[in-house]
Amino acid sequence: MKRGDRKPAPEGGCAGMGNGFLMEVCVDSVESAVNAERGGASRLELCANLMEGGTTPSIGLLQVVKQCIRGPVFVMIRPRGGDFLYSDREVEVMKADVRLAKQYGADGLVFGALTEDGRVDTELCAALLSVSRPLPVTFHRAFDMVYDPLAALETLISLGFERVLTSGCDSSALEGLPLIKRLTEQAKGRIVVVPGGGITERNLQRILEGSGASEFHCSARSASDSGMKFRNPSVTMGGYLSASEYSIKVADVAKVRTLNAIAKNIL
Repeated sequence: MKRGDRKPAPEGGCAGMGNGFLMEVCVDSVESAVNAERGGASRLELCANLMEGGTTPSIGLLQVVKQCIRGPVFVMIRPRGGDFLYSDREVEVMKADVRLAKQYGADGLVFGALTEDGRVDTELCAALLSVSRPLPVTFHRAFDMVYDPLAALETLISLGFERVLTSGCDSSALEGLPLIKRLTEQAKGRIVVVPGGGITERNLQRILEGSGASEFHCSARSASDSGMKFRNPSVTMGGYLSASEYSIKVADVAKVRTLNAIAKNIL
């Protein structure tokens, strides 16, 4: 397939695909959501706790984001940080969160689950997909922790996932580029392979040209200094390794615009 001869985007796309690529920005606040859309994001992935890779956002956050945003919002369903092997009670939480996300306006859902031996948990994923329909669903970067990514891709296709988000089972999408390319070729349009993980204005062109992908995922964040005038430097809320309470990372309009412009020019 020649660059530009792209198939129509599956459900969950929007006008951004008219430029050849669809940019999804992951956000964990209303400010980030507004900034991402202002910068040209085609779709948002709404999470909490991006420092942990993203967990399920609150319904309050989803409600307000939906009031402020015109484009599609895909909601992360992940009950905690850490691995993707879930207990029965965590599964019940995930199912409840799927129902609530649908009720409060989610345009799509994002989740993933693995077995203890690093394979896609087909039973759990099938159950969650059943609760999720008719919304489109992305299998998130749990994919990067699987034992056999090529076999896992076929499993996701057979289950009916519309997309899979991946860094190519490596520390970043750039490092995992060879596998992302192989997965995209193997998919043959049956599922959208979305590169994500460490994508910046410095490497986006190489990743898109080298992978053959039609969509990409980024956070495009910058640190924003807290408005607090009184500060207590002796206390942290999340332990010694947590980020400072006086620095907040938000999606940067300029970064999003730059990434969007780069993607538009790769045609």
